[in-house]
Amino acid sequence: MGSTYESSGRTRQKQRTRDQLVAAIRELLASGVTPTVDQVAAASGISRTTAYRYFPSQHSLLIAAHPEIDLSSLLASDAPMDPRERLELVLDEQLRIVRDWEPQLRASLRASLEPDSGPLPLRGGRAIGWFEDALRPLGASRSKKLAVAIRATAGIESYVWLRDIAGLTPAQACAVMRSNAIAIFGADAAAT
Repeated sequence: MGSTYESSGRTRQKQRTRDQLVAAIRELLASGVTPTVDQVAAASGISRTTAYRYFPSQHSLLIAAHPEIDLSSLLASDAPMDPRERLELVLDEQLRIVRDWEPQLRASLRASLEPDSGPLPLRGGRAIGWFEDALRPLGASRSKKLAVAIRATAGIESYVWLRDIAGLTPAQACAVMRSNAIAIFGADAAAT
């Protein structure tokens, strides 16, 4: 839960209300609307007053829309030990997440670009952790450095540029991002 209001009294009901509001936010974003608090209230069937208790601004709405993916790894327990194979598996899943959650990730990115927006609470660099996990067989210091370089090519920022500026389709954008990430991995392997 987000606010003091939400953490006191009838917390289960408040969590259900928050979940309804977040679902409405995500649906509106997916339909191409950057919603206001009033629009989210109307779409969810919740009063404006109540909606503003949860989300006092459009900025707080956009932050709430960010996907909450609490996975520490994108690899299955029986994942291969070869770092490139592991990286390819994680890249495929990371790029699927970017495509599936594009409207919400764009909203979060937009919120992060607002002046004085402060840190976004849901952006913890989890994709870097996923890439580090994939590259773990290479050793801790090497996997961290490489994970950061790969994340720079395989995230929503690159995806937005490839789609909006380069004019690529979602599949083409993901193919370029995947190719760039594999090239970074190959350059690192050649350098060692």
